[in-house]
Formats: sequence, C-alpha cells, structure tokens
Amino acid sequence: MTPPENDLSPGERLPAGRRSRIVLVLGFLTALGPLTIDMYLPALPTITDDFGATAASVQLTLTGTLVGLAFGQLLVGPLSDAVGRRAPLLAGVGVHLIASVLCVIAPNLAILGSLRVLQGLGAAAAAVVAMAIVRDLFSGFAAAKLFSRLMLVVGVAPILAPTIGGQALQFTSWRGVFVVLTVAAAAIMAATAIVLPETLPVERRRNGGVAGTIRDYGRLLTDRVYVGLILVAGLAMAALFAYVSGSSYVLQDGFGLSEQQFAYVFAGGAIGLIGATQANVRLLRRWTPQQILSTALLAGLAFALLLLVLAATGIGGLVGILIPLWLTLAMVGLVMPNAPALALGRHGEAAGTAAALLGAVQFGVGALAAPLVGVLGVGPVAMAVVVFGGMLAATAVCFLVVQPHRLPADQPASEVAFAH
Repeated sequence: MTPPENDLSPGERLPAGRRSRIVLVLGFLTALGPLTIDMYLPALPTITDDFGATAASVQLTLTGTLVGLAFGQLLVGPLSDAVGRRAPLLAGVGVHLIASVLCVIAPNLAILGSLRVLQGLGAAAAAVVAMAIVRDLFSGFAAAKLFSRLMLVVGVAPILAPTIGGQALQFTSWRGVFVVLTVAAAAIMAATAIVLPETLPVERRRNGGVAGTIRDYGRLLTDRVYVGLILVAGLAMAALFAYVSGSSYVLQDGFGLSEQQFAYVFAGGAIGLIGATQANVRLLRRWTPQQILSTALLAGLAFALLLLVLAATGIGGLVGILIPLWLTLAMVGLVMPNAPALALGRHGEAAGTAAALLGAVQFGVGALAAPLVGVLGVGPVAMAVVVFGGMLAATAVCFLVVQPHRLPADQPASEVAFAH
C-alpha cells in the first residue's frame, strides 16, 4: 500500500529519475574518502624508495589524510547546518581537487603529507554533507535503506581503490595514482554542481554561530554513553587502519606479493567487511544493536588474539595471517554500523553535529594508529599488535563505560543503523 503524499519524505516526492541521479551522486561523494585513503596503498613501498624515507614516515602521509578527515568533519558538519549544504560541499570537493593536482608534482615527502591533509579535509566535506543530505531528503525506512546502500559503497570503494592504484602503477609511477584521483575529484565536483540541489531550507538552519556549536559539542561530551560509543567506533577503526597502513609492507615486502596480488588480497579483507555490514541488516531483525555490538567485539578480540599468536610464532605463514585478520575485519564490519547507530540515536536533535564528532573520533583515532605499525617495525607482529590493541581497548570501553546490557532495548537506532 502506497503511503499518502503528505506522509512521504521530500526525497520520495521527487521524480524517480531525479531521485536516482541524486542517490548516484551521493554514492560518488561517499566513495571519495575511501578512494583517497586506499588508492595509493600499493604505492607505499615505491614512495618509500623514491624519497629514500622510512616506512613510518611514509605512513604519516596516510595519517595526514585521516587527520584531515577528522578535523574536516568537525568543521564542515556544523557549518553545513548553518549555511546550507551546497556551498561547503562544492568548496570541500574543490579543495580535494586542487590538493590532488599538487600531489602529482609534490617534490618531497613533507609537502606530500601536507597535501594529503588537504585531501582529507575535502573528502570529509563530501562524506559529512552527503550524510546530511540523506537526512534532509529521507526519513524512516527510506533513510535506513539508503544508508545501507551507501555503506555498501563505503565497503566496495576500498576493494576497487587498491586495484585501480595497482593497475595505474603498471603504466605509470605513484604520481599517476594522484592523476587518477584528480580526474575522479573533477568528475564528482561536476556531477555535484549539476545534480545536487540545496536540501536545507533557510528556516531549518541552525544559526547559533561558534558559541552554539561549542554548546552542542559540550552537551555531547557530557553524555558518558555517547562518548563511550564513539570511542568504541574509533578504536575499532584503529584496528582497521592498522591493517590499512601496514598491509602493503607486510604482504608485499614481507611475503613478496606483487602490487596486483596485494590488491586482490586486500579485496578479500574488504569483502569480509562488506559482507558483515550487509548481514547486519538481517541480524537486526532478530537481535538488538547492543547484542550484536557486544558479540562482535568479543569475537573480534578472540580473532585478533589468534592473529597475534600466529604472527608471533609464524605458524601457517601467509594463510595464518590472513584468515584471523579477515575474521577480525568481519567483526569490525559489525561494530561499524551498530556503535554509531546507538550513539546517534541518543542525539537526534543535533544529528549533524553528533555525526561530525563521531566521524572525527573515528578518523582521529585511526590517524594515531596508522603510524604505530611503522614505529613498531612494519612486520606481521607489529600490525597484529596494533590490531589486537585496538580491539582490546574497544571491548574494554564497551563493557566498562557503555555497559550495553543496561541500554534500553528500544533505543531508536534503526534509522541510522547503516550510517557508517
């Protein structure tokens, strides 16, 4: 039975063709961050050799991207609530485009790292505004369905990104990877300018200024459960980015995989992550987000411990590393939607700001974890230590601070259960 016209959200009232184009562009915007993070991963060893640098210093270019993604969301989220969606979005993608062009000609590692921060800022604008536009246009089941599709994009993009980067490296240097990112940013910016309308009417904008933004963040930080949940999400992300930052060195330098083979193996881990996030839709029909989160953290901790033991002993070789690693990533794939869902469900009145703080913590903690693998020695044990440490800390915060068994079973999380 079709709901009455007045019960439809603004996005559902749009003609089907226009709605499909908007959703497609939102998918491209959501993919910009993962593409920026992951496309150059196969080139990390090459960049290390090219600049005569250490692995840890080259991994700081990844850290720079994550720092930009973290702080960018803190800035752009409240800004888009105050001035509308289009202007911050187009400005952010424009910054990403310019930074990508300059990365192609970066003369040294310090400048490349600085430009990666700017790329992260631009990708942050794309991610947080895309989320806000979904909330502007859709609600209820329609929003949940679209969030699940965008989560699929977030999962698929990391699979495609290293593969695209690996293919580019067959024909060009690592600088050519940034040429590909430049073209992608230009195409996304053009599509955004042509297709996306302004979705936040003037009467719905929050005009509290800097003081109002600080008050909003202050209220969020006084909520112990919310802070605990975003820390859980961030620490799980730290385990993920330990894998992202260390895998190219571990698999290519340590186990001798080619750039293309690395891309395929990296895709295997991403498939597990995607499968878990999509399976979450079915799991939520039977269990609460609290139950899924608790179980996923305990299982992920066990798999991470197995990874550490096998990495330290060398038992199983490459297979002994990959199987527990992929299983850990699958559990992270269940943590990623449910911890944010529970956190954002507590603050619907300031969802944009709450989502910005969540994203900042996720990428901020990830930024801290990324160079640790290099500092500890860029080997299987170093990567396993950081993965295990992230899962151990996430589990401890969940059970000691959040105490999920005490959360109400009917907390309104369904609309954002696929948001991250």
